[in-house]
Amino acid sequence: MQKQDFLEILKNYRDLISPTVIKYVTDSLKFPKYCQIETKYQNLINFQENLILEYPKRLGKYLRPTLLMSTALAMGTTKEEAILGAAAMQLSEEWILIHDDIEDDSEQRRGLPTLQKIYGVPLAINAGDALQVIMWKMIGDIDNKKIFEEFYQLLNRTTLGQTIDIKWNQENKMDITDDDVYLILESKTCYYTISGPMRLGAIMAGANNQELDIIYKFGLNLGRSFQIIDDILDITTDFAGQKKQKYNDIYEGKRTIPLSHLLKRASSDESIEITNILAKSRNEKTEEEVLRIIELMKKYKSIESAKELAIKFSQEAKAILKNEMPFIRVSPYREQLESAIDFIVNRDH
Repeated sequence: MQKQDFLEILKNYRDLISPTVIKYVTDSLKFPKYCQIETKYQNLINFQENLILEYPKRLGKYLRPTLLMSTALAMGTTKEEAILGAAAMQLSEEWILIHDDIEDDSEQRRGLPTLQKIYGVPLAINAGDALQVIMWKMIGDIDNKKIFEEFYQLLNRTTLGQTIDIKWNQENKMDITDDDVYLILESKTCYYTISGPMRLGAIMAGANNQELDIIYKFGLNLGRSFQIIDDILDITTDFAGQKKQKYNDIYEGKRTIPLSHLLKRASSDESIEITNILAKSRNEKTEEEVLRIIELMKKYKSIESAKELAIKFSQEAKAILKNEMPFIRVSPYREQLESAIDFIVNRDH
């Protein structure tokens, strides 16, 4: 069967799932009779609604809920059974991004100013908290203990990964290895972006533990590929016009595979120079300093090396899907997951 255009697949699932996301967010402000808000305060309800709908209405790629839906359907469940879990998966991204943007002092999200740049940090934090509350309401409405447990493990591991990432940035840790980077990636990308959504879809379809373990292994490889490509795009593109400022990872001091590659090959003088630049806060770094690190990455072919590594991991993911995942069987949903692999390694945003 001919592979589908994955961008079209993403759009179709986004159109299917996003109304449920918006409905839950809007309905969260319809309080029961015993704690209703007086009508004279309706302007504050309206303000809260606009605040917490800001990111959901911007409509991201919907990669995670798409992987959840494709896996669930490929294993024989229905759209109706999977859609609420997919909406909860997407809403988890919305509140995590709000908090992540604050932690990184990011300027833009999906082509527009970040929430804290519009409303300030306190209100942005509170908006993220509100969306997380709504996400847990969705998960509770699914009424499946295994789904609850998977969401818990998924988000628990993600926050650990963020702790490690921030801690090493604060310490300006320079003796980073690929394994160090993979530790962060496994938590924040492999599990959260690939394995977790797919495992959730599989649980909805009644998967056994062996099948779930294989999905996790698949996600380790595809998640590494996804994040390495993300790191490369941050260096080389503006994410198809969605980001005003390039090189955000360097401005923010992120520990990435291209940076790890560079640090292992730079001269002692260059290493000192890199260390001094990365030790500065985002606002302290000059464009000239950031471009100097890019220049060194090009000198040592760190970007090309990272691309080769991303392709290697995507090929390993393909082999796992082909040889170890016969339970992903129903067409065209199996083919959608095959298309996802190619999209992830070849995308421009």
